[in-house]
Amino acid sequence: MLEVQHRKGRKINRVYQEGKALYLEQESGLIRILPQTDRIIRVSYTENGGFASEQGAQLADLSLDGGSFWSWKEEEKEIRVDTGYLRMRIARGTGSISYERADGSLLLAERDRESKCVEAFDSYRMVVNENTQIEEIQTPDGIKRRIREADRVFDKKLYHTRLHLDFAPEEHLYGLGQAEEGVWNLRHTTQYLHQANLKIAVPMLLSDKGYGILLSTQSPAIFNDTQYGTYLYTEADEYLDYYFLAGECADEVTGGFRLLTGKAAMLPRWAFGYIQSQERYESAVELVETAKRFRQEGIPLDALVLDWMSWKGNLWGQKTFDGERFPDPADMIQKLHEQKVHFMISIWPNMSELSDNYQEFLEKGLLLPASEIYDAFSGEGRRLYWEQAERGLFRHGVDAWWCDSSEPVTPEWGRRCKPEPGEMYREFVEAAGSCMPLQKSNAYGLYHARALYEGQRSCTEEKRVVNLTRNGYAGSQKYGTILWSGDTYASWETLKKQIAAGLHFCASGLPYWTLDIGAFFVKKGEPWFWNGDYEEGCADPGYRELYVRWFQYGAFLPIFRSHGTDCRREPWNFGKKGEPFYDAILASIHLRYRLLPYIYSLAGQVWREDGTMMRLLAFDFPQDERALDIADEYMFGPSLLVCPVTQPMYYEAGGAVLDKTEKSREVYLPAGTSWYELRNGKKYEGGQTITAAADLDSIPVFVKAGSILPLAKPGSSTADMQEEILLQAYAGADGSFTLYEDAGDGYGYEKGEYCVTQITYCDKERKVEWKTEGRTEFRRGEFRVEIVG
Repeated sequence: MLEVQHRKGRKINRVYQEGKALYLEQESGLIRILPQTDRIIRVSYTENGGFASEQGAQLADLSLDGGSFWSWKEEEKEIRVDTGYLRMRIARGTGSISYERADGSLLLAERDRESKCVEAFDSYRMVVNENTQIEEIQTPDGIKRRIREADRVFDKKLYHTRLHLDFAPEEHLYGLGQAEEGVWNLRHTTQYLHQANLKIAVPMLLSDKGYGILLSTQSPAIFNDTQYGTYLYTEADEYLDYYFLAGECADEVTGGFRLLTGKAAMLPRWAFGYIQSQERYESAVELVETAKRFRQEGIPLDALVLDWMSWKGNLWGQKTFDGERFPDPADMIQKLHEQKVHFMISIWPNMSELSDNYQEFLEKGLLLPASEIYDAFSGEGRRLYWEQAERGLFRHGVDAWWCDSSEPVTPEWGRRCKPEPGEMYREFVEAAGSCMPLQKSNAYGLYHARALYEGQRSCTEEKRVVNLTRNGYAGSQKYGTILWSGDTYASWETLKKQIAAGLHFCASGLPYWTLDIGAFFVKKGEPWFWNGDYEEGCADPGYRELYVRWFQYGAFLPIFRSHGTDCRREPWNFGKKGEPFYDAILASIHLRYRLLPYIYSLAGQVWREDGTMMRLLAFDFPQDERALDIADEYMFGPSLLVCPVTQPMYYEAGGAVLDKTEKSREVYLPAGTSWYELRNGKKYEGGQTITAAADLDSIPVFVKAGSILPLAKPGSSTADMQEEILLQAYAGADGSFTLYEDAGDGYGYEKGEYCVTQITYCDKERKVEWKTEGRTEFRRGEFRVEIVG
């Protein structure tokens, strides 16, 4: 018979404190408990006896390493750690941990046996030599290289890690970045955390019970809660490492995420206006004429975007302008600025080997192995990337960056058919691991954003960094990033799934998210991803209706932006004044600008208080069980309940008229408050489902009783807004709001150059009062009061 080889024991044999960490020795390995605050605890597990400092080094520069606020105690069956707010119970026989509030209520428990597992493997580096075989693949993101075969040399020993957990039966889980499938509660699902064109992996899991789990990993990871187990798995780390974050509400938990990973930078005021993009403007003349037409049509606009091919010929990724189509870039941008229109330009991490930019990286050895992608993990690589961007683009007056393909490895786009999720994950692991350190391969977009942020701030403090990027990671928020959902395709199903995608992303701790209004692909093409339902594009009334509904939803996102291919996206392509589609689009733009004081104040709250603008209902109504399961409604700030329309009411694809369809949608109004319909002030009690009118000219939006909405008269841009602000108070409850104002650009806000006006509403007296604090010179104008209800 075979002789059994027993596993190493999990019993805790020794407990000791060293510095500000608690260590628990097992025969199998070593557990380290490192309280960061009374509500954040770092837990690590190793089987090689050490905790390499590089793991988690990308997290906050705050050096949170515990302090005297916590204590520990050994008991017969457990070791207990108390922080005042949290209590940890570590089972002496297994090393499994449970987390409780101070009152003894359970938040989360690790599995009661072998809860923390690591598996060693040898990590290798690719060696580029005469044996290296490379193939080139044509993708929508340019020609990309892929290593087919290469020699490898041993780099270091790394570990697959697995943290087994026990969730409560009715628990709801959100976050883990952005996925495209539209899954709402992540319970009983598998989520593959790798980067892709339509996917943004963020290793932050949020529970409706008032806690979160943040993995310190930068490698691909998997969340699994199925018949095969409940665990978080990481592909390549030095050891198992996670942060447990608790709070009284979801905002406190995401605040803990920002404490660890960095505060979100303020975006300039103009970034919250309307941004027009399309694939693609082809010349300086076209850009300037487009801005003029917006002004002639009286349509508010704050930015135009130049998509790919700003460079000459086929020099993909070259950070210079084509001299024929853009003969005087500085003059072009100046003409846009004269019309109060900002200029954003698309840049890429990959470069054609025919370009000067590529050759400069090649000569300095700052490309990823056997690739056309620059090494963003290297400080020297990031500095060179910025130097090229500055001398070729920024010095001409560029206002903002669009970092496309910032994954930058997307093997799924080389496939004719869409791979299965697990297959897509493995292909990413293989492709990314062949050209970059596997333990950092999920975080390339983070380092790429750092290049732009640190580079631009080294040149000027007068212009805030704006980086619209297709990919990011935990910490990206501190680099002035806006994440968008990638190259989606036009269908009603896609629109509905995008709502869940954005809410999960913002629940992961990163505040600024947007999408391509109307989807990127409109028609159906040969690749699997070119899968839109509308062959006639803007000429199809069915697409016009979908676009209007997408547009109305986009007006209530942190960033309001239209973009796509197959048909042009400026409003006049959907009709003219007096026609329903055009008028509905224009009404949404005007409403966005009317809400600008409210929206910019939400941005101020993001920076000052680690707030979240786009909020799943669990943020504000955690006790309302019905609200927890709703995926197609959300709060935009503390006051507005947004209910997008996600099904056709007027036309089918192709233009066939839909008869006898109700122009309404079912809306659940969360309990515990009254609600007012934004467009007509009609009042409803919460805790009920109503049938809300949803004619083409608007989507259902409701205002919570006690809200104070600061509103302004729309202008042609955010720089052209009248000074008076209407304070619209909604009766039925006392309320308050903090109006935030600053210069609108530059980094003076970091030095206290802003003012806040604390506004209160007393329902009993039906009275609104306010007090301004800080730099009062930023106070923009007089207040006028209106009470609704």
